[in-house]
Amino acid sequence: MTPGSDGHAWTVLVLAPTGRDGAATAELFRRAGLQTRQCGDLPALVAGLEEGADAAFVAEEALFNAKTDALVAWVRRQPPWSDLPFVVLTSHREQPAVVAGRARMVAALRNVSLLERPVQAITLTSTIQAALRARRRQYELRAHLAEQARTARELEGLVADRTRALEEANAALRHQIAERERIAESLRHAQKIEAMGQLTGGVAHDFNNLLMVISGGLDMLERQGDPKRRRLLMDGMRQAAARGAGLTRQLLAFSRRQALQPEPVDLRRHIGGMRELLDRSLRGDVHVALDFPPSLWPVELDPGELELSILNLSVNARDAMPGGGTITIRAENVAGLEEPELRGDAVRLSVIDSGTGMSPDVVARVFEPFFTTKDIGKGSGLGLAQVYGFARQSGGAVRIDTALGQGTTISLLLPRSHRRPADDHGGGMAEAPAEQLAGHVLLVEDDDEVAALVQEMLAQIGFTVTRAASAAAALGALADHRKIDLVFSDVMMPGGMNGVELAREVRRRRPRLPVLLTTAYAAAAKRDAEAEGIGLLPKPYRIEALAAATRAVLGDEAARRAG
Repeated sequence: MTPGSDGHAWTVLVLAPTGRDGAATAELFRRAGLQTRQCGDLPALVAGLEEGADAAFVAEEALFNAKTDALVAWVRRQPPWSDLPFVVLTSHREQPAVVAGRARMVAALRNVSLLERPVQAITLTSTIQAALRARRRQYELRAHLAEQARTARELEGLVADRTRALEEANAALRHQIAERERIAESLRHAQKIEAMGQLTGGVAHDFNNLLMVISGGLDMLERQGDPKRRRLLMDGMRQAAARGAGLTRQLLAFSRRQALQPEPVDLRRHIGGMRELLDRSLRGDVHVALDFPPSLWPVELDPGELELSILNLSVNARDAMPGGGTITIRAENVAGLEEPELRGDAVRLSVIDSGTGMSPDVVARVFEPFFTTKDIGKGSGLGLAQVYGFARQSGGAVRIDTALGQGTTISLLLPRSHRRPADDHGGGMAEAPAEQLAGHVLLVEDDDEVAALVQEMLAQIGFTVTRAASAAAALGALADHRKIDLVFSDVMMPGGMNGVELAREVRRRRPRLPVLLTTAYAAAAKRDAEAEGIGLLPKPYRIEALAAATRAVLGDEAARRAG
């Protein structure tokens, strides 16, 4: 196949200005089917290259002593795919200058074929056709590169379109996620409102019952002259007050704001000491089995809240076994626990019954405050809420394993304590009996009814009382230098200064004057009071506890003075 057989009009530039070489060569190429253009000098050759050519035939004498800068510049400007073939007709001259010039020419033109005179027509024709075939491969490479570039552009367009589509999909997904989060937040808000309504209704129901007992008892007390019946009424009101205090403790435990007093506890010994309490709280057809290994680790928690949790769980287990049965209280060591709420060594304390079990719907709500499946009057719905709050506030977790008709296991996962429990785990410190004391107490209480009651209690144990309704009024009473032996103040008061801040100011003014604080909400107050070294008496309290607390504060101050 000749270079021109594919329909392309192949053009060869001819530069041979001496003699008839140029015309003879051009005629030879035309007979071979090539389009030929004769150039009279070097600038004409460069012009022909600029217009477009497929090869060039040059006699070397046309380049000697000529300014070839334009030609060399054109060769260097070729695109990467192009390397125009040059066929150069040389002579026998071997002078050093000629040889050196010929070498520079070959280096400058790059793609050069040398033919030495005399040259046969067939040799010249075949050489130029070979050069054109090489040029055709360059054109094929150009076409391939152009196709690659076109494909790359198309691919880039597809990538850009796909990227835009992905960005639009991501934007839609982000919008959907935001919408889901908004809906979920709305649902959580609705659930909070529902839980708050349930909580408020439960609190109102239980406290109204307690207030009914107290207010009705007081009303009947005035009308009752029989000492035995008066004693019954008094006992009922005391029990109502105790139930109210217990209800508040359970609420604070659920909200994890109960002021716990953790200490190392030996579960085997402590819960074993609850046997009598459990037997009194359960029916005769319900038995308790304790399963505690001798090597059980101690745990760090509040013993009183532990007893309340075990009692709540046992009562629930009793109610789940209407036909009687056995409640097993079991504890076991769990090394290297890996739970979201607790990691490390722990003790699993479980209360197991063989009762009716719970459905998944009940399990999902079982820790909600005031949620109960029991009949009205048979449960407040705060028992498991207290257990949950106590476990979480103690650094642990609660797990439930249950199924309808297959019983229930409720397990408390409690962190291991590396401190040794105290040997004496009696029933706790007995309340100090009311006894006569002496001195002048500055009582700081903003509630008139509470102040009247506390004044009476303080007077009953031997104190003279001056009452101030605010911290500012208390500081005013101290400013007139009257004799005060003890400041007894509520923590939460109006006027901008609370009880802890009042205690700091009293200490600044009278460093040796004892201060005792009291509060119905002991979480933050307990930390602040302990940090200041101030005694704190939680509300509600009985007269025996008030006498013990005041005696302890006055005794500590007397000991400091003696020391």
